[in-house]
Amino acid sequence: MKSLIIKIIGNYYNILSYFSQDYAANKALKLFTTPRKGYIKEKQADFLGTAFKEELTYNQFPVMTYRWLGKKETILLAHGWESNASRWKKLIKQLNKSGFNVVALDAPAHGRSGSKDFNAILYSEFIAVVAKRFKPNIIIGHSVGGMSAVFFQQKYQLESVHKLVLLGAPSEFTDVMERYTNMLGYNQRITKRIDSIIIERFGKTSQEFSTSKIIKELNQQSLIIHDEDDAIIPYNDAVLIHKHAQKGQLITTKGFGHSLNNETIASYIEEFIVSEL
Repeated sequence: MKSLIIKIIGNYYNILSYFSQDYAANKALKLFTTPRKGYIKEKQADFLGTAFKEELTYNQFPVMTYRWLGKKETILLAHGWESNASRWKKLIKQLNKSGFNVVALDAPAHGRSGSKDFNAILYSEFIAVVAKRFKPNIIIGHSVGGMSAVFFQQKYQLESVHKLVLLGAPSEFTDVMERYTNMLGYNQRITKRIDSIIIERFGKTSQEFSTSKIIKELNQQSLIIHDEDDAIIPYNDAVLIHKHAQKGQLITTKGFGHSLNNETIASYIEEFIVSEL
């Protein structure tokens, strides 16, 4: 049923493109950047209720943050697509128990943060607002949260940040977009117009939004963790990011999938954080 619905949507936009290429491409891009509305569940809310909450602002959008106090260094957590800050529960408990000061945020259009749209550039600006407020020493990002963290650090060069952890992070935006357009079966009228819309909105080509290219410019130590069985972001993305990272370490896992949300991963992360501090 799901594949049938996807096919129907793709065919509908393809037909629209022959009446208005611009309208169809904008609708297709809107679909790509709009996460399904997710509500914070009761158990998630209970855990987030243990944090000190502070709402910041970016361009009139609320940016919700959660903080668990500790006396050691500050760690900032950035979740991925269709998630929220509560996804870090296991890692937060472990790091906070070890004495670290932990801050997590809800991404644009996720959790209790604002905006109806979501993309890595907007997310990087949300991260910037939070990072300027709390001055993290380590940033940990899952999936597009990892990509956004790299975009943020390249633009703002926050001096307090000396380590980055990327969990299942995508490397090339063009690859992510290609998987989306192939899944929907969009024609070239739509895909070509999407490319030009991205240039108009962001002043850059799709090819320039590359974690592997941008991480070249960063001198922070980086830990890249990726699972061979990741069905969302291919393992090769991690290999590419690691190849270009100045001070990168790659940990390959198997059987954990894309979420990478368990005690084993938490232990890898803490070991990296405490090393050579």
